[in-house]
Amino acid sequence: MKKSFNAFGKGLAFAILGLGLTFCMTSCPNGVNLNNLPIDTGGLEKLVQPKDQWHSLVSETKASPQVSGNTLTYGSHTYTVNGDINFNSNEHRTPTATVTFTNIPSGYAEFEAVYNGLLGKSIQGTAAMIPMAIELYARDASTGKKCFDLLCNSSSTVDGIIRILKTKLVPSEFSPENDQYIQRYMAAALLKGAVCTNAYAPEEPYTVEMCSSPNGVQDSPMMGGTTYYTYILAKGWDSEQRAVDIFLPYDGTTYKVCNCPSTYTQCKTIRGTWGGLK
Repeated sequence: MKKSFNAFGKGLAFAILGLGLTFCMTSCPNGVNLNNLPIDTGGLEKLVQPKDQWHSLVSETKASPQVSGNTLTYGSHTYTVNGDINFNSNEHRTPTATVTFTNIPSGYAEFEAVYNGLLGKSIQGTAAMIPMAIELYARDASTGKKCFDLLCNSSSTVDGIIRILKTKLVPSEFSPENDQYIQRYMAAALLKGAVCTNAYAPEEPYTVEMCSSPNGVQDSPMMGGTTYYTYILAKGWDSEQRAVDIFLPYDGTTYKVCNCPSTYTQCKTIRGTWGGLK
């Protein structure tokens, strides 16, 4: 009986609703155009973020990479690897390896060419591509995601990075004005010369400085390769040592990033206006 009563009640409610719509359609001077009725989206339209200020720099124009010694040239952009990470050293605050580059890669095509052509073949080169990927993600999320998919060892590593970056790099409609949690300059904070007091303006050409971590080199049979524990040395944080774990599969020829959360944690709040990266 209760079930029948509930069904009757629901039927009555729909009947009343139908009569109300019919009355409105027939009694209102101009009727009702249902297509013009406001739709409650629950605020979902506010989740569509505006394009980044530097989005126009993203381009998939292809060029033929040219490698000469420890330098790769892609169009007018150059990337150079210097030194090696010394895992026998007990000094973990002085750089023993650097990667210098004139520009952030223009898009995924260039990022892939640089990774496969030069930087992905060394520990320091792979680590240095982290700020490049972060900056590309800020400029265009889909492009940056593809770069991290190439650079990292697994989808879980990528998912962990993206989950944080999507909230830290681009303000949403819900962000308060001058939200200090949003740090669009995060990639620049990893570059030599960039500090909060100079609005994170790095030296040029851009340089990533690196050295070994006390954890050194460890065999990782469960992962099927070897893990190299390194630091990017950067002054955007109270601790300049930003840990990056680089992985090389036993049968692999290019290195992968398997852990790097300290490269995208909250850095010091900028003083001044950030000028962007080339």
